[in-house]
Amino acid sequence: MRPLRGAEGEIAEPWPRAAQVSFFVAADAYDRFMGRYSTRLAPRFADLAGLERGQRALDVGCGPGALTGELVARLGAEAVAAVDPSEPFVVAARERHPGVDVRRAAAEELPFSDAEFDVALAQLVVHFMADPVAGLREMARVTRPGGVVVACVWDLAGGRAPISMFWTAARRLDPGARDESALAGARRGHLNELFEAAGLHDVAETELAVRVEFASFDEWWEPFTLGVGPAGAYAAGLDADRREELKQRCRHLAPDAPFTLESIAWAARGHA
Repeated sequence: MRPLRGAEGEIAEPWPRAAQVSFFVAADAYDRFMGRYSTRLAPRFADLAGLERGQRALDVGCGPGALTGELVARLGAEAVAAVDPSEPFVVAARERHPGVDVRRAAAEELPFSDAEFDVALAQLVVHFMADPVAGLREMARVTRPGGVVVACVWDLAGGRAPISMFWTAARRLDPGARDESALAGARRGHLNELFEAAGLHDVAETELAVRVEFASFDEWWEPFTLGVGPAGAYAAGLDADRREELKQRCRHLAPDAPFTLESIAWAARGHA
């Protein structure tokens, strides 16, 4: 298999483990950080999967359950399973969606038999998989032949993600700051490459857009102080003065409040 390359041509590697651990946070912290975007993305992503009543679906990297809830609404709880490596997220998803088979597991080692599902979905997950190709290959394994596998990742390389304004300010504060733009699937065409490397067929990529309104700059900024994901880990690693400088740089970049931010995710669809 040929190497997979990031936005600038470098080998795309998973984020350092220390940053991945920052997803082991309370579910409400994740909700405040990314949930307001992922809940609006979920219906568009589910539409892309072409879900139909009577199908069984697997939500890979379910988090606290934003996409899981959309799947339950369309298919019923008994037809939905979900996995996530974060114990707090698994607990939250189980509490929020009774009847769903929610298990703690990584995408690269799904605890299901071959061909158990009609559809496998990974919303905002591929770029944090330790091995994206292995994770997608596992999703294909547990999907019936001809079934659908879909995944999406924010357009981090194109600067159209919910966290792009934060990373623009961070790089101006610290040119050496490592943002998320080189992660797997975060640029045009990269999800296609990953899907094909995983053995999926009839792969096609598209864009999904969501819009989120903010009454004030502080409403946008506050979730970055909760330590969620690489952005939260970066903010938490700054001393108080540098964090305040980063905040002011973000404020300078933000539109006048109230404002609306549109975010774009790359999404790929293929067949097992």
